[in-house]
Amino acid sequence: MLKTLTIRPLSLDTLAKSSLSISRNYTIGHFTPAPPLNTQDLNPRTIEAKYAVRGKIPQRAEELKKLIERNEDHNLPFNEIIFANIGNPQQLDQQPLTWYRQVLSILENPSINTENYPQDVVERAKVILKDVGSVGAYSNSQGSLLVRGSIANYINRRDGGSQANRNDIYLTSGASAAVQYLLQLLSVNERSGFLIPIPQYPLYTASIALNNAKPIGYFLDESNNWLTDPKQLRHLIQENKSKNIDLKALVVINPGNPTGSVLKENDIKEIINIAAEFGIVIIADEVYQDNVYDGEFISFKKVLSSMIRQHPELYQHVQLASLHSTSKGLGGECGQRGGYMELVGFEPEVKSIILKLCSINLCSVVSGQALVELMVNPPHDDSLPLFKEQTSTIYNNLKERALTLHTAFNNMQDVTCNKPQGAMYLFPKLNFDKLTYPKLFSKAKNEDCEIDELYCIELLEATGICTVPGSGFGQVPNTYHLRTTFLPPGTDWIHRWEEFHKKFVATYKN
Repeated sequence: MLKTLTIRPLSLDTLAKSSLSISRNYTIGHFTPAPPLNTQDLNPRTIEAKYAVRGKIPQRAEELKKLIERNEDHNLPFNEIIFANIGNPQQLDQQPLTWYRQVLSILENPSINTENYPQDVVERAKVILKDVGSVGAYSNSQGSLLVRGSIANYINRRDGGSQANRNDIYLTSGASAAVQYLLQLLSVNERSGFLIPIPQYPLYTASIALNNAKPIGYFLDESNNWLTDPKQLRHLIQENKSKNIDLKALVVINPGNPTGSVLKENDIKEIINIAAEFGIVIIADEVYQDNVYDGEFISFKKVLSSMIRQHPELYQHVQLASLHSTSKGLGGECGQRGGYMELVGFEPEVKSIILKLCSINLCSVVSGQALVELMVNPPHDDSLPLFKEQTSTIYNNLKERALTLHTAFNNMQDVTCNKPQGAMYLFPKLNFDKLTYPKLFSKAKNEDCEIDELYCIELLEATGICTVPGSGFGQVPNTYHLRTTFLPPGTDWIHRWEEFHKKFVATYKN
């Protein structure tokens, strides 16, 4: 029989006496101090997790930046660091959109003088403040009802025929938080498997490692504009099922990061067919949907909705999580941490667990939620002409730099690069082999690093251009790549890269 445990609170007198007793008995220096924690005391999963875009080379770039800032006589062959390692537009001089910042300024300071603000800015700020009360207060854990309604309307406009519901939308602190919720939810044990594209954005491998789950890489086809291969996916599914791996989700990044590829409708249909057949959740990372320069963006939600209408008996149980973010697109508001995910086909009890995960974090950043509202519901009146001018300029500049850098890579000796269709990155291939670059392979072996890592290190030290080796994203064995953004303004840095490459080849090639 269980006994009832009775807990009696201590009286104030008892607490005071206890405190005095402790105070009287406390002396300094009569113990051996405990050592600090070391890595053996930590969760091994946190040690295993890697995140290349903020890894060793970017850390070295930060050191060089500090050296330049504090020492005019630094003796480096450059006077600035070009952080091309990460899609961080406003770090690279992209100016914030006036529409975003004017509304945000009122939200942050409702008493500000708005006399010189466009009327639609003032009205939008009032509508948002009426809903959230204050951006300094917690919102509903799922996010502002107003913003979720605006997202649903945006999805319906974008997809034409889809029926988005604000109750299926969750506001998150960037798309990264949504990824972490989903992987945490689905990682039952070490046999939980996640199909991820190779190359992939390192957030996925890092999050899978933290959840003690199993990443299963499927190679994108570089010879076919980095598209997915359904046959390979089916083979991997069957192979891992035979190993008793419980496949939970298939991650698709469209437009691609780091590849810049854009999926066509038939590619998306093939992936949905696989998900329907094997009961695998689709995680569609669509944060670059506004960054398409060749072709068009088609959402997974749009294709799935069409397939359900045509064959509900086959596709009504497909589970899709679609992600979007204010960090990319044409706003580039990375630091504001605004994002959302829409869930389709998930059972109510599963969605309630996701809501619980959101609740543990109380809510996403409320100013970020407001920014999502401004992204999906742009101005229609006074602010529209300037908004169109600014977004068109940003888009055209990105497209022009993408093509310029693409041309530069394909003019470099022993480098090939697919034309970027979208996103903010290029993933050129370094066609180096042991026969023609023996000194390079020997040096890499002596320094215990990958070929592409050595290239990126020397590029940084010679030019100040910070990139990420392809090994940080995954690649076909015995191939070498690097990822770079095309966000930095101007072309001087591209010319510096071209000159570096000529010297690099002259140094290492037979």
